[in-house]
Amino acid sequence: MNNSLRLLLATVVLATSALAQTNDTVVEEIVARVNNSIITRADLRRSHEQMVQEVRQQSPQKADELIAEREKTLLRDLIDQQLLVQRGQDLGINADTDLVKRLDDLRKELGAASLEDLEKMAEQQGVSFEDFKQNMKNNIITQRVIGQEVGGRLQITKQEIEKYYEEHKADFDLPERVRLSEILIAAVPPQPRSADDKQPPAQPDPTPEQLAAAEAKANEALAQLKAGKPFAEIARKYSNGPTAEQGGDLGFFKRGMLAKELEDKTFALKPKEFTEVIRTKQGFVILEATEHTEAGLQPLQKVTPYIQEQIYFQKMQPAMRAFLQKLREEAFIDVKQGYVDAGATPGQSKPVFTAANEEPKEEQKKKRKRFLLF
Repeated sequence: MNNSLRLLLATVVLATSALAQTNDTVVEEIVARVNNSIITRADLRRSHEQMVQEVRQQSPQKADELIAEREKTLLRDLIDQQLLVQRGQDLGINADTDLVKRLDDLRKELGAASLEDLEKMAEQQGVSFEDFKQNMKNNIITQRVIGQEVGGRLQITKQEIEKYYEEHKADFDLPERVRLSEILIAAVPPQPRSADDKQPPAQPDPTPEQLAAAEAKANEALAQLKAGKPFAEIARKYSNGPTAEQGGDLGFFKRGMLAKELEDKTFALKPKEFTEVIRTKQGFVILEATEHTEAGLQPLQKVTPYIQEQIYFQKMQPAMRAFLQKLREEAFIDVKQGYVDAGATPGQSKPVFTAANEEPKEEQKKKRKRFLLF
């Protein structure tokens, strides 16, 4: 099982237990209360362990620096996640149908015959399948809340697009380049690499039998492409290269970045055209040109989707923080002394525990109806 699938199976929504617990089932130190949910010290610990694992796999060279930075926002992110899931519940978002589809897609991707087999795979990684499903469901709800309440309300005007284009023309004055995707059939399966390895392990030379098997598999993949199957689909199915899960995407290449033989073959391709099977040191590869850009200043019409994406992401972060601030100010949040919520806002409310300090009823009505005193 590859690393990304391990991460997927090992990822459990850290707020799940908090969402399920009430005042009579608390068995852990409570770090924070978010309306009628809690975040425990165990939730925070699991969040930290998951973050460290992800960072060390994705950015091993800068792991220590990134871990230190992300530790500062762990509790903030758990609180934000609780608020988003609760907002989804308020909106009546039902993720059951999407959950079934995602589980079935994952089952197919992992080659599991049934959901029972998928459950066994998860439990072999030390993950409760029920927690795993709840994780996926919460993620679906969170994504839909963000899309509906934040992303769907962002507007990008024609004037903003034109302004961005004028201010970034140098970025659009490009050399000839081609964006490639690969289907790599390595004759010798890649050797596993631990997070502590500074260099990838040496690969043994393939045997004639391994070469013949890899070439046959590559030709089978090529036949599927010629039959009209999408390149990305075949890459996920056949490729054993590091880009397989991304549909084989390798990104852009300018002239001079590739070996002469590969440059001659790929720069002659039009978008969506692909090469024949090519022998490489690793085994065999098929390359597709997903985009082919001629040299010169790219016209506005061609780069508009890219500009829209850039402006969207520029607007998304502040809009997201503003939305979360609004949720926080409508919620009751109490963080235990000794813990820091990096997202706390001045307008944030804490729960009321005594009759002497109880808010007037009219004020309470303005707060979230789901709040329960602990």
